Amino acid sequence: MKLLTANRLTDGAVLWLAGRNMWTEDFDNAAVLDAATADGALAIAQDEPGLLIAPYLVEVDDDGVDRRERLREAIRAKGPSVGHSVKAPR
Repeated sequence: MKLLTANRLTDGAVLWLAGRNMWTEDFDNAAVLDAATADGALAIAQDEPGLLIAPYLVEVDDDGVDRRERLREAIRAKGPSVGHSVKAPR
């Protein structure tokens, strides 16, 4: 099982393929694809240079992102890792 992810060209937001030509920022709405469907979807996404940056496939298991995947995928699945710190008063 695989998910297809990319970044949106206009703002860099992480996107997940939710359905045919439908993208979402919500990991929970990502479509789980079999190998053949995933390869076809990746080929289509790679032909969208005006919309997407660097689409690629991510292996998943029943619990979501496969534990063997890189830390990057776990972070992408949970959302941005910046903008959460509080600035100290000056």
